[in-house]
Amino acid sequence: MSRYYSATTTPVVADWTPSHGNLIKGRWEPVIGLEIHAQLKSNTKLFSSSKNIFNAPANTNVSLIDAAYPGTLPQLSRECVELAVKTSLALDAHVYPVSSFDRKHYFYPDLPQGYQITQHYEPLAQHGKIEISPLDGLDYAITVRIEQLQLEQDTGKSLHDIYPGLTLQDLNRAGTGLMEIVTRPDMRTSKEAGILVKKLQALLRAVESSDGNMDEQRVPLGCIDAEVERQITCYENNTPVEQETRGFDASAGKTFRIRSKESATDYRYMPEPDLPRLVLSQDEIQTLKQTLPELPDTQRDRIMQSYHLGVIETRTLMGEDDMVAYFESLMSPGRQAKSVISWTIHELLGRLHSRGIKFSPEVVKSSQLGSLVDCVDQGLISAKVGKSVLDIMIEGDSRDANAIVVEKGWKQMDNRDELEQMCDDILGRFPEKIKVVRGGNIGVLGFFIGEIMRQSQGRANPVILNELLRAKVGLPKDAGTEGREKKDGKAKKK
Repeated sequence: MSRYYSATTTPVVADWTPSHGNLIKGRWEPVIGLEIHAQLKSNTKLFSSSKNIFNAPANTNVSLIDAAYPGTLPQLSRECVELAVKTSLALDAHVYPVSSFDRKHYFYPDLPQGYQITQHYEPLAQHGKIEISPLDGLDYAITVRIEQLQLEQDTGKSLHDIYPGLTLQDLNRAGTGLMEIVTRPDMRTSKEAGILVKKLQALLRAVESSDGNMDEQRVPLGCIDAEVERQITCYENNTPVEQETRGFDASAGKTFRIRSKESATDYRYMPEPDLPRLVLSQDEIQTLKQTLPELPDTQRDRIMQSYHLGVIETRTLMGEDDMVAYFESLMSPGRQAKSVISWTIHELLGRLHSRGIKFSPEVVKSSQLGSLVDCVDQGLISAKVGKSVLDIMIEGDSRDANAIVVEKGWKQMDNRDELEQMCDDILGRFPEKIKVVRGGNIGVLGFFIGEIMRQSQGRANPVILNELLRAKVGLPKDAGTEGREKKDGKAKKK
């Protein structure tokens, strides 16, 4: 399946600066900028009252102006403007008190007006930035400047596969609000570009201005690398690199020409005569700024500092919608972050992913998982039994862990007399292994513990088992730990 993107090249980049040694073939350095279109998460379209509903039946959300009926006039959506302003502020961009709309003329079947309303001459905001640091996965830090953010309307959708030889038009998407976010050419690798897109997606979702899917921008990073290789080949062969729109064939790993890229003159930009200039007061801008939520970078730093989490753990939490709030709701007094994060991302999220289930706080409620964490940490059940309880919860059981444990009879065995009898039985069955342990192979103790855990269906308390077994085979409590400490580089001084 092909994905499309614009490959625009210019012979000179005036503000080029050397990178961190990412040279290809020892002499070529890519200079990468992105133009990203994010659909606004508004209730209605940008210039009409038609509903903005994804995947609605074809042509069911189309007003007269969406279909370009003569005499109809655009009416700017206040909601769309506010979402775009909040996004601009989150990008640390300067929001202009006055901006304007323009017509961008071109002819295409999914554009019934014959022009697109955009903000070519006076965009809504300019001069923002996104910071990328080692916490995001790079070995160094860079700042990617945001050239501008502008409002514009989307086109309809051409459908080619319904009737052979015919192209149908679905105008549900026509007139939907878009934010065009243009970066400066500050990236040098596809990895930097990929991180930039992911950070922008997270920011858009945090502000709730867009779902962050960005449609055409969901391109495999291989397309950037393939285009870099193609352009290097062109330059080495003294072949001009044209300004054009190219597609990417993922199976072949190559880009292909779609059409030439028009210049600004070809689009015949002109001020939109049916819309007044967009005027925003400083009070309006400041009011919207005060409604901004905690932004991703700030949230990341706070979580790492407050709960002493690692970079990968924090990144995993923030990579799932609603998971940070879910985790923090579990962090009641007395619970350890290390235990909670393990059950949240390793056990719960791991199980959901293996089943192809998207994380949602409703799959296993935080109160349920919290009760499970408490049962394990307080020694009421073993971690092995806890995993079985979690499986039952994921399958739809809405009870807390205590109720499930009582019904299943899974409460951990702490009675020393019972456990001692089990130890005697297993040691009596394998006398030869006792000799191996006494000969210095302390790891064989794990065999005995494993056998007893199997017989008890995971209910036996492993801490008490370890203590009893060591005593019965004549080992001190800390026998075998010195070697492990030295192996880990943590040997204690005597």
